[in-house]
Amino acid sequence: MIVEKVIGNIHTVNEWTGHTEKIYLESDSLRKRIQRVTTDHGNVIGIRLLENKDLRDGDILHQDEKNRIVISTLADDVLTILPESIGQMGEIAHQLGNRHLPAQFEGDEMIVQYDYLVEELLAELGIPYKREKRKVRQAFRHIGHSHE
Repeated sequence: MIVEKVIGNIHTVNEWTGHTEKIYLESDSLRKRIQRVTTDHGNVIGIRLLENKDLRDGDILHQDEKNRIVISTLADDVLTILPESIGQMGEIAHQLGNRHLPAQFEGDEMIVQYDYLVEELLAELGIPYKREKRKVRQAFRHIGHSHE
């Protein structure tokens, strides 16, 4: 089977009584438009997305009356940053922006991929954080930029 488009996402589509097969991907693989993957039931699926769009956790790649195939993101090693003030948020956002480090936000939390230098910076600045294995819904995307 070759999948060319995402037909929905389980986080926005409810009510499914059929069987769900999962494809476990690392967050970096969510950016790949063409790849060969294997479901948790051993079925090999080709993905060749026609749209230039990243996959997301929960994307439904196939669904019929009895079965659906869904993307499930594996947990990443991340730093969850928990600033206690707008000043701390501004300071760490500025520092991470200078490093062009991609971040994601969930509620009041800033999430970045683990980096020992960032961990040292957070400790030095006294900004609360925790290192954890965490499932992210989308790939960390680096934004190209140069200081010319």
